[in-house]
Amino acid sequence: MAKNTITFDTTSGVAYGVNLTLNTGATFQSDYSVVNPSGTAFNFTGWSGSSQLAKSVAIGSSMHAIKTFNVGFTSAASGEFNISLGATDTTGIPGGRYVYNVLVSSGTTTYNIISGNVLVIPGISSAP
Repeated sequence: MAKNTITFDTTSGVAYGVNLTLNTGATFQSDYSVVNPSGTAFNFTGWSGSSQLAKSVAIGSSMHAIKTFNVGFTSAASGEFNISLGATDTTGIPGGRYVYNVLVSSGTTTYNIISGNVLVIPGISSAP
């Protein structure tokens, strides 16, 4: 899977939009490389991350996270991390459109760095 390179401007207050596709029953991973507006790598050393998948954020919806992605900093100093779910975690997700976001935190500072839609495609075939 291709790495998503995003520009993270801490002063903008706006999450970067990235839409994803997830196949049920398959391992899922999305890789990110984050740079400052100046083009240098954002240093995530000492930061933590969290990310969840929900059906909707619409008014009146019964929004709750249905899955929590694993967030792994693959090279914190180089601004690289990924979100992932194992095949057993994706198996029970019903097909449809979902939303997700990625939060990063250091001390008392938290940023919503990425948000978007996730199209979940249910399995069509099974292994013989």
